[in-house]
Amino acid sequence: MDVLKAIQTRREITSFTDKQVPNNILESILEAGYLAPTGNNLPSRELVLVTNKEMIETLEKTTPYMKWLLESSAAIVITGRPDVSKYWIQDGSIASSFMWLRATELEVGVGFGAVYNFEDEKESFKREEWVRNALNFPEDRRILAILGIGYPENKPKDKKLPSREEIIYYESFK
Repeated sequence: MDVLKAIQTRREITSFTDKQVPNNILESILEAGYLAPTGNNLPSRELVLVTNKEMIETLEKTTPYMKWLLESSAAIVITGRPDVSKYWIQDGSIASSFMWLRATELEVGVGFGAVYNFEDEKESFKREEWVRNALNFPEDRRILAILGIGYPENKPKDKKLPSREEIIYYESFK
C-alpha cells in the first residue's frame, strides 16, 4: 500500500478482535515512530510498548474516554521531553501519525487516547500522573497519548470530509 492509500483508508478503530498482533508487526509499527522526524533531529519523544493485559487495563483508566483500550492487543505510550526540545508535542504527534499509517498499511487498527491536555492543566496533570505512576516515567517526561493497537472488529466506514475548497487555498487565504 502506498502512503496516500494509507492516508485515505486510515480510521480510528475503537473495537478490536481477540486476535493478538504479532511482535514483528508491533516492532514494524514502532520502527515507523522511531524513524519519524523531530525538530532539529533532537530525541524529544520516546515510545513505550505495552502488551501486558493487566497494564493495559490500568492504562484504560487514564481517562473515561478510553474504554476501547481494553479490547486492544497492545498499547504504545508516546512521551515528550520538553527539556530536550520545545517541539516535543509536534515530534510526538508526528511519530503517532507515522505509526498510525504503518499500522493501516499492515491492516492493523489504531485507537487514539489523548493524555496531555493543553487547555486543562489540572486534567492533564491527573492523566499524566496516572500513566507516570503506572509505567515509572521520570518527572521530566510528559505523556502525550496512548495508541491502542489491534485488529479491527469491523471494516470502518468511509469518512465524509469537508470539500477541498473549505480546506485548501492557493496563494492566500480566500
